[in-house]
Amino acid sequence: MAGLPTVPGALPVLGHAVPLLRDPLAFLRGLPRIGDLVRVRVGPLRAVVVCDAELTRQVMRNDRVFDKGGVLYEQGREIAGDGLTTCPHARHRRQRRMLQPAFRTDRLAGYGEVIAAEIHAEVSRWRPGEVIDVPARMLTLSTTIAVRTLLSADLSAEETRAATDDLTTVLTGASRAVLTPPPLRGFTGNGRYRRARERLRHRLGAIVAEHRANGAEGAGVLLDALLNTPGITDAEISDQVMTFFFAASETTANAVAWALFLLAGDDRARRRWHAESAAVLAGQPVGHSHLDGLRFTGWVVAEALRLYPPVWLVTRSLAEDTELAGHRLPAGTTVVCSPYLIHRTGFARPDRFDPDRWRDTSTHTALPFGLGARKCIGDQFALAQATMTLAAIGARWRLEPVARARPAAGLSLRPRGLLMRATEPTV
Repeated sequence: MAGLPTVPGALPVLGHAVPLLRDPLAFLRGLPRIGDLVRVRVGPLRAVVVCDAELTRQVMRNDRVFDKGGVLYEQGREIAGDGLTTCPHARHRRQRRMLQPAFRTDRLAGYGEVIAAEIHAEVSRWRPGEVIDVPARMLTLSTTIAVRTLLSADLSAEETRAATDDLTTVLTGASRAVLTPPPLRGFTGNGRYRRARERLRHRLGAIVAEHRANGAEGAGVLLDALLNTPGITDAEISDQVMTFFFAASETTANAVAWALFLLAGDDRARRRWHAESAAVLAGQPVGHSHLDGLRFTGWVVAEALRLYPPVWLVTRSLAEDTELAGHRLPAGTTVVCSPYLIHRTGFARPDRFDPDRWRDTSTHTALPFGLGARKCIGDQFALAQATMTLAAIGARWRLEPVARARPAAGLSLRPRGLLMRATEPTV
């Protein structure tokens, strides 16, 4: 690794922690000027950051050598255990096969009925002139949908509010810990984080226990697949349920929130979105059957995921010595890849919001859901939910920002401070 350039400006003890904490996205955007592979340090932790799109794809395709590991997955395992997202290569194939039936294409229409009902209930609660805390409302919506579709459970309004509050606390605490040098992590509110994490695990565990007591009768398809897996332990079920609760809630909520933020800043795209939503829905509540007609709305979701991928950073740990871009990397090296970064290097006018670039996807690719064997198992579920949510809002409401939102980069890429006023759309 001696030939790899090191990012300048590292401080004693802290390394590059200061610019990472101040503005991690700006720090990332500056790295390609230094090299395709660069070395960084946060406290005692050292890593190699991949700044080239093709090298990033090479890393993400080879999950045997570039195994799940590094600080992000250590933090993820602390939250959700050894579930599908965080487990190492050796345990991934078994888990993927076990859970794949819950995400077959023919399941999506069935999920769509529940998704549609929850979306309709949410947008029907809004009132003209109301200021909507978009990230919070979308997180509540996604949480409710995840629990109802995957676990077949209904939470009261109070339980949902408590679950989303705990989810936010856990994500905030974990995000802060990821970018904080290890010696300073004791000062980052770990007590609140741990209590919220345990409350979530207990609440979801109670749902599992109730279905197990009933012989899995009435369990959602994900939970049904788990409960009927021979030899599976309670700990394994708990880890998978926590994994999918976090993944299904946070990422989809962020995608919709970012799409609304981007549409508000582009009058032409906003008018097309409103027009398509109104024409396709024709005064009816959104349904899964509408997805084929929501072409432009789907492009908006894809473009929001390109510009602000919820999973903006991933880490890998080398399982063996290997060569990457002509450099010999020893086993145990932490390798960092960023979908956010490569989404801004492989596209024309990469910082511009342009849904029409997705009219022809053969000329470019994006990685909001990963790549290869570790690609997100629920990507079609998430895309359908995000597109349906956006269409339901577009057919009924116009949202105007009333506060300046900014990206909050932690475990996910959230729009902090996105408050929008709801009015009736005028196309």
